[in-house]
Amino acid sequence: MIDSNVLLAFFSTSVILALSPGPDNLFVMAQSTQNGRKAGYYVTLGLATGLVGHTIAVAFGLAAIVRSSVLAFSIMKCMGAAYLLYLAWKALRATVSTVQQGKVQVLSRGSLYRRGIVMNLTNPKVSFFFMAFLPQFADPRHGSMIWQFFQLGGVFIMATLLVFGVITFFAGGLGDRFRNSSFAQKAVNRIAASVFIALAVKLAVSER
Repeated sequence: MIDSNVLLAFFSTSVILALSPGPDNLFVMAQSTQNGRKAGYYVTLGLATGLVGHTIAVAFGLAAIVRSSVLAFSIMKCMGAAYLLYLAWKALRATVSTVQQGKVQVLSRGSLYRRGIVMNLTNPKVSFFFMAFLPQFADPRHGSMIWQFFQLGGVFIMATLLVFGVITFFAGGLGDRFRNSSFAQKAVNRIAASVFIALAVKLAVSER
């Protein structure tokens, strides 16, 4: 069982990462602004459903790696740290993105939900990110690694639902300002880059 303080730290980090401007939250914001809050909620539910699939795949895969050998774990750890540093570099160099209301494609509720699932499941970066992110908050000394990864995946999904839900709710007002605010997006990008760098260092020095 993961310590409650660790889960709280993981949840806080997940919220920051979910706020980082990207294709998923921009799509949620665009659909909410164009077609109302329900559209955004359906997209959000679809994205969360896709995260369940990634959680299952990564949980069993990472657990097998951790059990296999010190060498395999070390290789995975180095790859994860390198990937997190790459994400930090991308966040620092990211250009400001805006979404114009008149260019948003109108989709049905079912299509929005399915689009969210497909967008998430077909994005290999989500699996790579989970592989780099989840191991830092799990510890073999605290029981089953598979169960811990499922716990962390569930918390990440909760953070995603919360953040995207708030984005959806405020998309008609504050969402418009954030979407078109270069200062706000640059600030979030820099916060995300700092988080990625800190996680990369923590992962690099972690032990099996």
